[in-house]
Amino acid sequence: MKMAVGVGVFFLYWVLLLLLQCQVSVGQQTYVNNKQLDCEQNYTNTLGFVCNGASSCLSYLTFRSNPPYNSPVSIGYLLNVNPSDIARLNDISDVQTIPTDTLVIVPLNCSCSSSGYYQYNASYVLKSTDETYFTVANITYEGLTTCQALIAQNPTYFRNLVVGLNVTIPLRCACPTSNQTATGVNYLLSYLIAVGDNVESIGDTFGGVGIQSILDANELSSNDLIFPFTPLLVPLKTEPTINTTVSQPPPPPSPPQLPAVPSGGSSNSSHKWVFVGIGVGAAFLILVLAGFLIWFFRRHRRQAKPIPGPPKGKKPDESADYTDLPNNKSSSVSVSSEGVRYAIESLAVYKFEDLQKATGLSGFCVHEGNTYLVYEYAEKGSVSDWLHDSKKRNQRYGTSLSWKQRVQIAYDVADALNYLHNYTNPPYVHKNLKSSNILLDGNMRAKIANFGLARRLENQDQGGLQLTRHVVGTHGYMAPEYIENGLVTPKLDVFALGVVMLELLSGREAAAARGDEEELLHVRIKQVVGEEKNVREKLRGFMDEGLGQEYPLDLVYSMAQLANKCVHHDLNSRPSIHEVFMILSKIRSSSLDWDPSDELESSRSLGRGR
Repeated sequence: MKMAVGVGVFFLYWVLLLLLQCQVSVGQQTYVNNKQLDCEQNYTNTLGFVCNGASSCLSYLTFRSNPPYNSPVSIGYLLNVNPSDIARLNDISDVQTIPTDTLVIVPLNCSCSSSGYYQYNASYVLKSTDETYFTVANITYEGLTTCQALIAQNPTYFRNLVVGLNVTIPLRCACPTSNQTATGVNYLLSYLIAVGDNVESIGDTFGGVGIQSILDANELSSNDLIFPFTPLLVPLKTEPTINTTVSQPPPPPSPPQLPAVPSGGSSNSSHKWVFVGIGVGAAFLILVLAGFLIWFFRRHRRQAKPIPGPPKGKKPDESADYTDLPNNKSSSVSVSSEGVRYAIESLAVYKFEDLQKATGLSGFCVHEGNTYLVYEYAEKGSVSDWLHDSKKRNQRYGTSLSWKQRVQIAYDVADALNYLHNYTNPPYVHKNLKSSNILLDGNMRAKIANFGLARRLENQDQGGLQLTRHVVGTHGYMAPEYIENGLVTPKLDVFALGVVMLELLSGREAAAARGDEEELLHVRIKQVVGEEKNVREKLRGFMDEGLGQEYPLDLVYSMAQLANKCVHHDLNSRPSIHEVFMILSKIRSSSLDWDPSDELESSRSLGRGR
């Protein structure tokens, strides 16, 4: 009896093992699902596509041309592929310049690595101190690999990267499974998703590949979201061709025909001297007029009355009075004699050109005993006014910020912080970033104001880490390590920028009362994108009602995930400001190409094709 039971168990074990092997042999690949943005987590699907078919095969991927990688030669160099193969497949010459953001098909020999993942290896030499595994994977290689895969396959610790280091780049590729081969599939193409794409439109790009075929190849259902800048496998029966091919550049325009000039003579010579005389006379008149204007304005300036300063003892507010000036005027902040030292210290924080770049500071002057900081006029007020003061917004502007304006504001702030953290010498931390300190000019471009708490970064080789006992800031924007331990690093500004991005998305304040409790945006966002269930519904419920439905949900999700990373409790898990700026530059670029009228059709496609 025991022997029979043992034989039965042994037989059942082998049946289950056989079934498992069969399942693996016909199973498809798992879509990366935007998890490539979190370098700290080693999700299985971020390391590569699992080897579940042939050990090697001819495969394809797509790359969007972007200088300096905008020709078959330069793209081939980056991806370690023969330029002639790229040129043949895209019907262009080896050295032809390809228009920016054009889809290029690249062939490669995909094979199973010793780690059990399909890949094709390229190599890349780091060229800048700003480059990280994250930027190389998502910016340089456009998402064709992941930072997790780079960390796993390169021995150099991510904090020890140096210029000149040769990095192995495992490009994501895959071979068809036996199940796919049985249906006639011969190739798998890794397609980089663009804004506005859905499964149906991607299938149409490659000659009408079936929606279900693409969903099955990526283990997706029709209700799943797909995200820009991530690769999606497209099963193909023949060599890929795209409906929109790389077009030949138009021939250069012919040079304009110049009118014939008659041969010289005494008539031309006399005309020449007439013109010379006229020119000399005109120059003399201009000089006389310029001298008169200089004399007039100097005399007028001497007679001008001094502008009274604020009451003595009042500390100057660098963002004051920006709404009370006439159009096209500079905003000047008067500083009393007691505030001269404070004003000079504010300027001493940065070199003038640094402040001018980041804040729109126009100048610094002393007149009749009064000292002034002169800023570019913030015609459109502060971001806080637009997001949280509906009465003021409706009275002055009568509209809400659009999606594109919100992305542009986030981009501008990240650009300014990136400049202050990485390009000033020495670099500084703002320490007081919030929506009320972000001012908008007449073109709705954002400038950072109020540098009274800014601090110089020292010990840069140790990440600029400093300690302070003087913890000052605004509730809801201060990072936990600063509140708890007085720790000051560049990640302090990254945290505050994450909160500002959440304000731009939701229209809510950084800290607000909700009934008997207080809601902090940086806590609330984790309930929205931190869980994988009903993300779409939660995200729409989180968005500012002033936007209506006029925003691209996939880009909203990318920006929300980025903001969530910025407000991570552990400062080491937050991205650098350079990484934030690079991601926002992609979101901004895609948003500029987005048409609000397409959102209804996109929403329908989400349900039909994703």
